[in-house]
Amino acid sequence: MATEEVRGKRVLIRFDGQRCIHARHCVLSRPDVFVPNVQGEWIHPDRAAPEEVAALAVSCPSGAIAYERLDGGPQESAPLVNVARIRENGPIAFHAPMQIEGHGAMLRATLCRCGASHNKPFCDGSHTSAGFAATGEPATETSAPLDVRDGPVTITPRPNGPLVVRGNIEITTGTGRTVHRVTKTVLCRCGHSSKKPYCDGTHARVGFTTD
Repeated sequence: MATEEVRGKRVLIRFDGQRCIHARHCVLSRPDVFVPNVQGEWIHPDRAAPEEVAALAVSCPSGAIAYERLDGGPQESAPLVNVARIRENGPIAFHAPMQIEGHGAMLRATLCRCGASHNKPFCDGSHTSAGFAATGEPATETSAPLDVRDGPVTITPRPNGPLVVRGNIEITTGTGRTVHRVTKTVLCRCGHSSKKPYCDGTHARVGFTTD
């Protein structure tokens, strides 16, 4: 599915259906802008102020929704604190100025940790049908506050292996509790690690493949 672009008078909305995880913040917050369950055009940028469209986009954890201000207003900026949020029985939602190897630059992305996605490294919702179970509230680890909490992050999905994350990242639970503060970590994406969300090498034993 190609990215849809809908141009309004003051703001342009982009929607990437391949990255959408149906978090539904858009259709629940502004069903007049993102109209669910209709035939034909369903995105209506002019039904909200550009600032409201921007807020809707930033609330989209997958980055499926993006915007471009056409009125001279500010575009989306990188967060002051880079965060990776662990979703209960689901993916890890990143909010940071990221370079994901093979996929370019982005500010928001939800990355698969169940191993079942057909759109790796991104989540496609397959964790539900796969019956993936993993807490979104892992134990807190001892870590000192980062000297710098923002800045560039690189994510390297290793073939048939984990996600290697480099950069300043605060790993949190879905409810916002800090789990760990890191400048480099290796995260499980096969779904079988006994140390979730971290990799413990189990991907090799279970024959995990990313094809």
